Amino acid sequence: MTAAVRVTQARVVAFEWVKFRSLRSSYIALAANFVVLAGFGVLFPAVIKSRWPRMDLAEQARFDPAGASLRGLFLAQLIIGVLGVLVVSGEYSTGQIRSTLTAVPRRLPVLWAKLAVFAVASFVVCTAGAFVAFFAGQAILSPLHIQTTLSAPGVLRAVLGTGLYLTVVGLLGVALGWLLRHTAGAIGTLFGLLLVVPGLVEALPDSWSNTIGPYLPSTAGQAVAMVRADSGSLAPWTGFAVFCGYLVVAVVGAAVLLRRRDA
Repeated sequence: MTAAVRVTQARVVAFEWVKFRSLRSSYIALAANFVVLAGFGVLFPAVIKSRWPRMDLAEQARFDPAGASLRGLFLAQLIIGVLGVLVVSGEYSTGQIRSTLTAVPRRLPVLWAKLAVFAVASFVVCTAGAFVAFFAGQAILSPLHIQTTLSAPGVLRAVLGTGLYLTVVGLLGVALGWLLRHTAGAIGTLFGLLLVVPGLVEALPDSWSNTIGPYLPSTAGQAVAMVRADSGSLAPWTGFAVFCGYLVVAVVGAAVLLRRRDA
């Protein structure tokens, strides 16, 4: 094989980028993610603004203006997670994965390329959506003088953390797509990890739930996107590191199975 057609990691990344931006689902999901973040960034502060005169003093004291702007994270995580799964499972459902792995017989460069392309695209869109949500929400709250700024303690970290958390959720979806190779199964597993497992843990005795709960994927990961952490939760960057640990385990498992299984 000549150097001109030699398979390199850079060329695989470029190939995966072409595939990613050629899919309509990529644009739809990323646009929906942005709209959800920005839309909820307007909706929740608007509701708070209308309720503020009727809220008691204790509720006003607990109010987190940055958190009100970033509430779209809870729905956006599902959208970006589904897109992550589809990036891989879509190729298996259409059979295109055979052509991809034939062109890149070492296989692992495809895994790294998909992760890299998805990470960059999702972080840019999700972080942009988080900033738009923040500034829009604070503009709505400003007439009541209850807004905050990026320079306030923990606020910039929470806005950037929203983009980081959503990016890792999407990458976890990519890894599950490789692990399970089935759209419904991978989406169900991801939703179970993010939504169902925390609910089940809350049903356990307090001595168990208080110990296990902070280390669950979504609970640990969302700590970086919160200005005011819940009692007993992990520190923001510690929680995000734990969440990234789940991603590393999933990616390692995907890499092992990708090398061992047939396309």
